[in-house]
Amino acid sequence: MPETRPAGLGQARGRAAEDLARRHLEQAGLRVVAANRRTTGGELDLVAWEGPVLVFVEVKGRALGHPGAPEEAVDRRKRQRIVAAAQAYLAGLQGPEPVCRFDVVAVDFAGGRASLRHLRDAFRLGD
Repeated sequence: MPETRPAGLGQARGRAAEDLARRHLEQAGLRVVAANRRTTGGELDLVAWEGPVLVFVEVKGRALGHPGAPEEAVDRRKRQRIVAAAQAYLAGLQGPEPVCRFDVVAVDFAGGRASLRHLRDAFRLGD
């Protein structure tokens, strides 16, 4: 039988995961410059600068009891959408294209606590 839950619970958990990810990135010294940025290529969860490197961050949260790790949801199709969104974002920047990186922040919500994993350089173009 499919799980039933109040509408919006997944969205609330997604916002909580993005807030945790943003705080983590800022504490690690990254400067977040965009959140939930829609482009012609799709949506980017977070965009941040780490020194001269522009980092596109996909945030994935999973609830207790959900099978698999959050980062497993960033499959080939999802990576292609993130890359398309990043390319559209880059097209709107002035000046030379910066060095870029794709990170994933995975957030597990279990037992009333959240654990976070920051996977730096989680994938590359063509993966």
